[in-house]
Amino acid sequence: MTTIATTNPATGDVEKTFDELTDEEIDRRIGRAAETFAAYRTTGLGRRAEWMNAAGRILDDEAEQIGAMLTTEMGKTLKAAIAEARKCAKACRYYAAHAAEFLADRPADPEAVGARDAYVRYQPLGPVLAVMPWNFPLWQVIRFAAPGLMAGNVGLLKHSSNVPQTALFLEDLFRRAGFPEGAFQTLLIGSAKVERVLRDPRVKAATLTGSEPAGRSVAAIAGDEIKPTVLELGGSDPFVVMPSADLAAAAEAAATSRCLNNGQSCISAKRFIADRGCADEFERLFVANMRALKVGDPMDEDTDVGPLVSEQGRADVEELVADAVGKGATVLCGGERPDRPGWYYPPTVIGGVTRDMRMFHEEVFGPVASLFRVDGAEEAVELANATGFGLGSNAWTRDEGERELFVRELDAGQVFVNGMTTSYPELPFGGVKRSGYGRELSAQGMHAFCNVKTVWAA
Repeated sequence: MTTIATTNPATGDVEKTFDELTDEEIDRRIGRAAETFAAYRTTGLGRRAEWMNAAGRILDDEAEQIGAMLTTEMGKTLKAAIAEARKCAKACRYYAAHAAEFLADRPADPEAVGARDAYVRYQPLGPVLAVMPWNFPLWQVIRFAAPGLMAGNVGLLKHSSNVPQTALFLEDLFRRAGFPEGAFQTLLIGSAKVERVLRDPRVKAATLTGSEPAGRSVAAIAGDEIKPTVLELGGSDPFVVMPSADLAAAAEAAATSRCLNNGQSCISAKRFIADRGCADEFERLFVANMRALKVGDPMDEDTDVGPLVSEQGRADVEELVADAVGKGATVLCGGERPDRPGWYYPPTVIGGVTRDMRMFHEEVFGPVASLFRVDGAEEAVELANATGFGLGSNAWTRDEGERELFVRELDAGQVFVNGMTTSYPELPFGGVKRSGYGRELSAQGMHAFCNVKTVWAA
């Protein structure tokens, strides 16, 4: 049996445990999803929008209570958790407002295809399984659920086993908002039961945000069943700084990005690549900003960095730092766990990272930055792309030629110029290479789980 429990990362204490669903209950919930879909798919967009807007109001009205729950379960600062709830409310409103536009028939040229009428229609697929992680336990679900439900699909959520209260809240959220029973259900199950759900013929597609091994497993099963998937996996995003950049702004954004969510964000910048013409000054500013961040109780308003999610998560970070230092890297700040309860690790900058170090190739899921120096924009691009990942990227420059080079050549799903990578309901989100495939958010995120149906009429 999988342990499904809330364990407070700030203390290490287990606060609440939950029973895993039986196979019989899993089957019953899948059946309810299929039955609900048969009727829900014909529900008018106006009614769906009413319910989705109601979900947004609940998220806004209860943001502080929701935030406290997220902080208790996975350790993000309370202010960040409240902001996450409000971001989710915004996404609900966005899809409620834009679903009619995104799902409208797209006219083609009838004459070109010898028809009286020709167009594309977007129709829902059915029950979609979402396998979601703990690091943004609300947002990563809403960015699937809001477009999915507005498109007419229904959802089955297999959330990470360490955020069960958030998982149950999400089911309750959509029920309270007015969606039909069975439109969105949480499955409290471990990873071993995902295959059972995904192979069920009533489940039509899957989306996963998580690790590479989890992504490979889900993709292999879905491929065998010939079911569409969207995967958002790891990232080791580059953050390139050129001499023309506003170095103070870049250094501030660098520290914020690297320590966002206590350093546990796929799209946080992790590899900081500075041109030698500005590297000394950028390093000075960056290290100073990292040192200035306060590590502490995530419930305190003045805390910048809370604990990592688990003891194993901290151990993984420590192993990567130790490997780099043992092979000649230099700790510019941080690098030692504080002597206190909970799974804390300080903001850390490592210089002199080379290709023989694990940190060069692996994602560091904690507040640890690798700092590199290069000669010119071309070398910066080469180093930025020297990774198996390709989720996000950052480039800081005021030179228009360099800007165009980075936009064209950085091998990632997103390029943010003179700003910190983040996600917006209005823009597609996803990666390339080992960071996954498919897109969430925007119209593309809604269409990912639609039957794009060609209609030709004589």
